[in-house]
Amino acid sequence: MLNPVHLHTLSVVLRTGSFADAAREIGYTGSAVSQQVAALERAVQAPLVERDAQSIRPTEAAKFLASRAHDIIHALSALEDDMRGFSKGDYGLMRLGAFSTASQRLLPGGLASYLRRHPNSSVELEESGPAELAAMIRDSALDVAVVYHYDLVPQKWPANVVAVPLLAEDLVLLLPGNHRLAGAETITVQDLAEESWVSTKEDSSGDACLRHLCAGAGFQPRVAVRSNNYDAIRGMVRSGLGIALVPSLDHVPTDTVIATSISGCTARRYVSALRHKTQAGVSITSFLQCLGRAADKLAASHTGIVRQTKQPEAMVPMGYLAGLRAS
Repeated sequence: MLNPVHLHTLSVVLRTGSFADAAREIGYTGSAVSQQVAALERAVQAPLVERDAQSIRPTEAAKFLASRAHDIIHALSALEDDMRGFSKGDYGLMRLGAFSTASQRLLPGGLASYLRRHPNSSVELEESGPAELAAMIRDSALDVAVVYHYDLVPQKWPANVVAVPLLAEDLVLLLPGNHRLAGAETITVQDLAEESWVSTKEDSSGDACLRHLCAGAGFQPRVAVRSNNYDAIRGMVRSGLGIALVPSLDHVPTDTVIATSISGCTARRYVSALRHKTQAGVSITSFLQCLGRAADKLAASHTGIVRQTKQPEAMVPMGYLAGLRAS
């Protein structure tokens, strides 16, 4: 295979008319230029220059080779420029994953900032749950994934996955507007023991968090309806089908649904960005910085949401084990 460096050297020699001038332009010695042309002659098995004491003259073979190599040299130069841009995060595909609410509330700000920085980048988005997204990061099928976990529900990411903290969300109690507790100044978990609930599906961490919270108060929640769609959950609460406990990011204020807090409830949902342990290139680092700034803005503009920069410790609620035994 022909050496592209040697092809470039030959083109400079033909343009300048001498080994010495070509050497000064490229930054080689005259001897190195002569050796590269000789190596190229051996590779093509044809003389490329006629040498004498004062000058060199290109052969027809050299002219033919240089003309054919022109486009190749320029293509390689363009490729080098592209790769320098890629190393700076200016090129390439960013493969993202996120849960639905993050796609709507957090990612748009982060992506807008990232694409302003790197206008030649493109983005693909995969929406799924935390477990599925973590597996895709583990297998290098995604570059970054935005996931969540609850501090009442143990969560361990794969060993080759790094979690970058973003947000901590309070949990909000949703009540129908005509609920008996709608005007109460204080609501405890015990006050809700006889209520019907609208919750996420049984295999979800949101439902596990609700069960753990209620178990700490000595009862099991009676779930009337389940859905992983928070818009549907709000609609069901509005219709009086039950009450619900939702993260702050998933709460959209309405006139017909009362949002309040549960006294003494310190449980939270935490939002993090996952990346593969071995993948910390400029593109990913830049995107995580943009995502962090989007998290700053979101936390500053919404009550119940705070910027998180350290991973929280798992929390076991007061009376949790006793509640499990009672159930």
